[in-house]
Amino acid sequence: MMYRQQLIRQCMPFKHSKLMNRIVTGTHTLHPIATNYTRNAQSTILACLACPQSIRTYSSYPAPTAHSEGPSKSKDGSAGESRKKVTITALRKLYNTKTPITVMTAHDYPTGLLVERAGFDICLVGDSLAMVGLGYESTNKITFEDMIHHTRAVARSSKCAFLVGDMPFGTYEVSPEVALKNAIRYIHEGNVEAVKLEGGIELKDTIKRLTDVGIPVMGHIGLTPQRQTSLGGFKVQGKTLDKAQKMLQDALALQDAGCFSIVLEAIPYPVAKFITDQLSIPTIGIGAGPDVSGQVLVMMDILGIYDKLSPK
Repeated sequence: MMYRQQLIRQCMPFKHSKLMNRIVTGTHTLHPIATNYTRNAQSTILACLACPQSIRTYSSYPAPTAHSEGPSKSKDGSAGESRKKVTITALRKLYNTKTPITVMTAHDYPTGLLVERAGFDICLVGDSLAMVGLGYESTNKITFEDMIHHTRAVARSSKCAFLVGDMPFGTYEVSPEVALKNAIRYIHEGNVEAVKLEGGIELKDTIKRLTDVGIPVMGHIGLTPQRQTSLGGFKVQGKTLDKAQKMLQDALALQDAGCFSIVLEAIPYPVAKFITDQLSIPTIGIGAGPDVSGQVLVMMDILGIYDKLSPK
């Protein structure tokens, strides 16, 4: 009840505003701060493509990351050797100092190298690979073997960024024990440092099983692409008070289960801010406005080379 009243006071006044109408209908463009982050990320990636040696600093939104000295290459040409390895502790320090956490996807060795040279904090091997890299119509088509194969390639170039891998559809829903078995395999064969699971309070026991044995887990709520069919497509989530309250309950449950961070995807900006304010772990936004702990973007969206969907 307490959270419901807070939601009404802080989020619902925006419901009938022109801004909120644009947000919930999908016609609102990015907030200037988020737009700057996108442009900075794009320019950094493109600069790495053109001349990796010229990249010495990376500005995230709205302030530089902790790695302000910029990435560099070792004598053998490998990326990021002079940069400190990003760890859970380092990410926590960024969060505690209110330094935005930067996340970019990668799907193979070359894109992993770009993420590394650009100095992102987290490199995410997302199951978006299914659509933007393998041409499937949804993320649910990708197999665990596909993800392991591609994550292993990214790991060869991701030396300093914290490497997170998406658990694909069907690898964690059956039971906590099945999820644990697959997560262990992912770490052994894919060389990931953490796994990401899509879902809310229904995954609490599964996430706790993983975190209890020391496997870092990143949560993901809001628009969860693996469930986009049941959600009616790729649509903004949490537009009503009840759904926003349910989303907050999901976030708190994931935090209690031990998640080190939670992705908030396609959520109205005031709701994302409210959830972020209630948590004591970082939130990573994508289409969730500027008032989150960091941002994640898909590499192929940044480069503009995925032709089936255009990011707003």
